[in-house]
Formats: sequence, C-alpha cells, structure tokens
Amino acid sequence: MFHKTPGPLTAILLLCLAWAPAQAVLTVKITQGTEGALPIAVVPFQWQGATSVPPQRFHAIIGDDLRRSGRFRPVAESDLPARPHQGSEVDFGTWRKLGVDNLVVGRLQAQPGGRYRVEFQLFDVYKGTQLAGYSIPVAGEDLRLTAHRISDIIYQKLTGERGAFATYIAYVTEDQDPAGKRRYTLEVADSDGANPQTLLTSGQPIMSPAWSPDGSRLAYVSFESGNSAVYVQKVRTGEREQVAGFEGINSAPAWSPDGRFLALTLSRDGNPEIYTLALDGGTFRRITDHGAIDTEPNWSPDGRHIVFTSDRGGRAQIYRVAAGGGRPARITFEGDYNARPRHSPDGERLAMVHGLKGAYHVAIMDMATGSLRILSDSSLDETPSFAPNGSMVIYATNDASGAVLAAVSVDGRTRQRLSVQQGRVREPAWSPFIE
Repeated sequence: MFHKTPGPLTAILLLCLAWAPAQAVLTVKITQGTEGALPIAVVPFQWQGATSVPPQRFHAIIGDDLRRSGRFRPVAESDLPARPHQGSEVDFGTWRKLGVDNLVVGRLQAQPGGRYRVEFQLFDVYKGTQLAGYSIPVAGEDLRLTAHRISDIIYQKLTGERGAFATYIAYVTEDQDPAGKRRYTLEVADSDGANPQTLLTSGQPIMSPAWSPDGSRLAYVSFESGNSAVYVQKVRTGEREQVAGFEGINSAPAWSPDGRFLALTLSRDGNPEIYTLALDGGTFRRITDHGAIDTEPNWSPDGRHIVFTSDRGGRAQIYRVAAGGGRPARITFEGDYNARPRHSPDGERLAMVHGLKGAYHVAIMDMATGSLRILSDSSLDETPSFAPNGSMVIYATNDASGAVLAAVSVDGRTRQRLSVQQGRVREPAWSPFIE
C-alpha cells in the first residue's frame, strides 16, 4: 500500500495558470543522450473511468521526462514483460531479468465532479523494496502537471537532486499572420514544450522575458507603442503594467531575488546604463555611470551584486557591481566577447554567450575559479537561461530549420532541440520552482 498522501503536494497541484488559447507547440528532440543512463521501467497506469482511454498517458509523460534528463533510460513500452499496477502484482524476478534498476507502477481513477485520484509506486527492483508511494487527489485540469510532479519525485528519490519537470518555459515566437504581416507572440509552455499558452501577441518585437522569483509574473520588453517599453504581466490573469517607457532604450529587465526590484537598462539620461526600479514605489536608481554601453543585468542569488555586459574595455565583457552601486569590476577575460550573464540558482556558476573568432557559444564560468567551459556546439547561440535546479541550460540557436531552442546539461552530456512547426522561436526563459 502507499506510504503517505502529502498535503503540500496536493496544494501545489491545485495551482492552475489561466492563459489564453495555445498557439505554438514546441517539439522536443533529444540530440545527444548519456552513456550509463539508469534503466527504468514505467508501466502504463491502470485507468478506471467511463471512457476507453485515460485523459492523460501518465507513463508516457513520466518516461519522456526522465529520458530528457539524460539520467535515465526508460524501457520501451513494447518491451515491458508485465503490466502490474500496484505492488502486490509485481514479480521482481521478472524485472531483474530485464535488467532494470527501478520500476514505476500506478493507477488513475475518475472521481465525481471532474476530479481524479492518482496513485503510483516506485520500486528498487534488486532490493524488492518500495522507495516512494503516493495517492494524490487532483482536478482534471491539473493531470498533466501531476504527471510532471511525479517525475520530480522519482528524479529526486533516485538522484538526490530536486527535479524541474513541473516548471515552465517562456519564449518568443516570430511568424506571419494570415495577411502576411509579421507577428510576435510571448508564449509559456510546460518544461517539455507541451501545453503552450499565449500571453501576448503583437505586430512589433517582444524581447527579454524574465520570470519573477515566485513565477507569478513575467517582465518583458515590447515595442508595441513604437518605442521599447518594459512591462510586468501577471501570468495567471494577464493583467499587466508598463513600468518603464522613457524616451530611448528601455530593455533587459531582471528581477531581484526578493521580487521587489527590477534591474534594467535605460538611456533616459543619454547613455545606456544599469538602473534598479523599486516596484512598490516606482523609484529608479542609477547603478552604473560610464560612457560605454552597459546592459543585460542579472542579480546574484544572494541579492548583493548585479552582473552586466559592458563594452567599456573596448569589447563586450561581463562586469560585477554592488546592487546598490559602486565601482564595477570586470570578471571575464577569456575570448573576444562575453555577454548576457545569468547566475545559476546556487550562484556558483555564470552562464553567458562566449565569442571567439567569430563563433558564439553558450558557456558557463565557475565563479570561484573563473574557469570557463563551452557547452553549446553550434556557432550562433544566445540568451542562456538555467533550469531552476541548475541541471540544464536552455538557449536560442539556429539549425537547418531556422531559429530554434536548445537545452544542454551543465556537464554537456545531454542535448535537446525544441522547435516550432512554423516560424522562429527565441528568447527562452526557464521558470523558477512554482510552490
């Protein structure tokens, strides 16, 4: 039987993000896996309901999540030697012969009022013991999110690291409407690219989406008024507010760790400089003051510093300054070009676009040693963004099909491509954990 039914998880599952209808579906393709990935079997969940097929294929969502992590190698459904749905039905000898380390079984049961109950168990096949088991009541609209939550539980139980499958990706698409006019959309999808929802559609460019620390709001740049302006929009309701619309440049918003401030680039005083904006009072504070271009700020996770891109040394490099202002210090020295810095969630690494001899790759720098490691394998990569558990970096790039998104594990061993069927996709931003 199941060990426990966690109340907090149930509360998390009740979170429903209300967006407009879907527009651009991201298709995920794993382009490089990991040798030594752990074999695991995820058996189709037993469906107990009035329809012939379940509303969500839990085993497929969970298996795909685990496969995309690069840490697991799920057994193909056609190769499963048995279809148990609960622990009492499991013959561990059968699964040991298959060579899998772990087994996931479960059931999905329809409940009155459009609700469901999901039960699952995770087993250590060789020890013949249960590692996790949950019974979860869930609303129909949260079924897919529940499957990602189960993936998170399995991932954490088997790796010791928190999973990031029940998170979201914001991105911008560019295509043409039926009249042939250019169209930009700000989209949010599940971390696997499914369930995309449109937050904003415009005939003018949309840039630099940035999640608030609690995942409830997105800041971004829109040119819909004919000039750049920074907006903050509530994801749940769509309500939005223009927070910076000065003459000249208004760009590159980045949230402080406590969600009370934005760092952004403004040229309202004549030159692009880094400012902070107190969102509760609308007070701007100038952080940098230099004749060069200062842009692309990003707050350190402890809130003490802001890193940014500047060409004050003659070429674009990354600098760090105290969040309250002060004398910036250059922190990148390798290559011809380093820009668009983004801290890892633990602050130990910095992702950036690293340019050398005309090629631009995504790289990460160890903040303690300054050592740099190139992660991406194409030549025109941009806008890196860390997963909230720090395991992956998503970025924009180009391939034969055009502008696509790509994701790479921080050790460089697992790679994915995320593309849309039509148009270009760029400016990815991975959400934080949404509690």
